[in-house]
Amino acid sequence: MDKDLRYPIGPFVIPDTITEEQRITWIDDIAELPGKLRQAVEGLNEQQLNTPYREGGWTIRQVVHHLADSHMNSYIRFKLALTEDTPTIKPYDEGRWAEIPDARELPLEPSLQLLEGLHERWVTMLRSLGEDQLHRTFIHPESGQTIRLERNIGIYAWHGKHHTAHITSLKERNAW
Repeated sequence: MDKDLRYPIGPFVIPDTITEEQRITWIDDIAELPGKLRQAVEGLNEQQLNTPYREGGWTIRQVVHHLADSHMNSYIRFKLALTEDTPTIKPYDEGRWAEIPDARELPLEPSLQLLEGLHERWVTMLRSLGEDQLHRTFIHPESGQTIRLERNIGIYAWHGKHHTAHITSLKERNAW
């Protein structure tokens, strides 16, 4: 059976109990994303950057810009949850965002630099959170779910690795 190219590392699975060790690992994953992503795209030419990671999927360029868009939104959601009581966050249409010219055409460097600065701030904030803060929540209006910040740390640790694997698995399949 062919591997599902949409989920090269598998879907996110939330553990029954989130331990301190698990949170530390997830935060470390978030801290490492900008460097791992930069390494994944290093040396790719324009044609390669404009190659979809799978049929019907985004190009490598769109994936990199999506990571910047998504992680900016997540950072803001954390700030809202830390400063408001169970706020309802603003969703966005990531597919439509990926079609805007900055995501389709812009060189990668602005988003790589953005992720470096954003993750430095985000990780500093995440490492400073106490237990009460980790249990703060926000509401996602599309799903109606109330999401705990500690769970969202895991989602975004997975998210960065997931999209980086889209790039590295394409490179491996194409022997780039």
